Amino acid sequence: MSEFSVQDVAFMQMALDLAQQGQFTTTPNPSVGCVLVKAGRIVGKGFHFRAGEPHAEVMALREAGENARGATAYVTLEPCSHFGRTPPCAKGLIEAGVVKVISAMHDPNPQVAGKGLQMLAENGIESAVGLLAEKAEWLNRGFLKRMRTGKPFVQLKMAMSLDGRTALANGESKWITNALSRADVQVERAKASAILSASQTVIADDPLLNVRWEQLPEPVQQAYSVENLRQPVRVILDSQHQVTSTKRLFKIDAPVWLVSKTARDLADYPVFCKQILLADTSHYLQDLMFELGQRQINTVWIEAGATLAGALIEQNLVDELIIYTAPKLLGDEARGLCKLPHLTQLADATLWKLHSIERLGDDIKSIYHPIVMEPKC
Repeated sequence: MSEFSVQDVAFMQMALDLAQQGQFTTTPNPSVGCVLVKAGRIVGKGFHFRAGEPHAEVMALREAGENARGATAYVTLEPCSHFGRTPPCAKGLIEAGVVKVISAMHDPNPQVAGKGLQMLAENGIESAVGLLAEKAEWLNRGFLKRMRTGKPFVQLKMAMSLDGRTALANGESKWITNALSRADVQVERAKASAILSASQTVIADDPLLNVRWEQLPEPVQQAYSVENLRQPVRVILDSQHQVTSTKRLFKIDAPVWLVSKTARDLADYPVFCKQILLADTSHYLQDLMFELGQRQINTVWIEAGATLAGALIEQNLVDELIIYTAPKLLGDEARGLCKLPHLTQLADATLWKLHSIERLGDDIKSIYHPIVMEPKC
């Protein structure tokens, strides 16, 4: 960090702020921002909005024009070096006459992975990496996990009462949390590449599992029109083929992937409904995550019942717990949060680290990350 000045930090933070503007639309690509600075003055800035459209560096270069010559580029991710749906950004920076590139982090994509910086170096352009890297990693944690492991970043959302209950004994759960919490869920859904649930939830609640633009906070509505808002893929575990084409899932034109072990006839389903077939193994959920990674899903937002939630936790597939807690007490006959194996001693309980806590009216949003324990001897 000592090689970077206070001014460098400020410009990279601007680039990160720009990158966040693409967090609802860029998947499966990462969210990237770029700021071009010449003689201490910003001459161009841009962010990547959607896959297939110009990258952040291109947008910044367009704004800078001839002022890009002799400038320093602050980019939140190493510039790409390959021809995909767009030309390589490293080549664009070289041709524009940029003299230095500061990247927040390396790109783990095998098609890049240091090649962008190498291309810059071969053309006499100075580069540095690591400025505000932790923030850059957090912004693109889904893309980064998929590139590094082949699996998406998994977020398990649960809403509960103070005594850890998710619904009354009769199944009534609308609404445990308040309107602010429900609006926040819409924001989190909008960031996700996919929403995962199970057939039991679809049958019991008949949800849409979509992003409702009208429920998003006003700043998000102002930034993203209804037309620009991307709907996540709805992924439904349905091994018994119980989800029929009459469900509300199919009332909106957004992808649905039905996951099962055997093929079904999709003749009565909309064209946006597809199926994922997985072998019946003990690693069924693990296999599903790899399959979603193959399908370029960066982040999976899970809204499901206690059985699926418990299975995901038990198999160490959850990267992030997001819990909305309402100031209500439902009693011990109400339904519990998740089904986990019976424990005989507290030492065997899974441990989680509190990442953040936020007040939403009288509700509390808590985010936890798993604590990786050393194997017992």
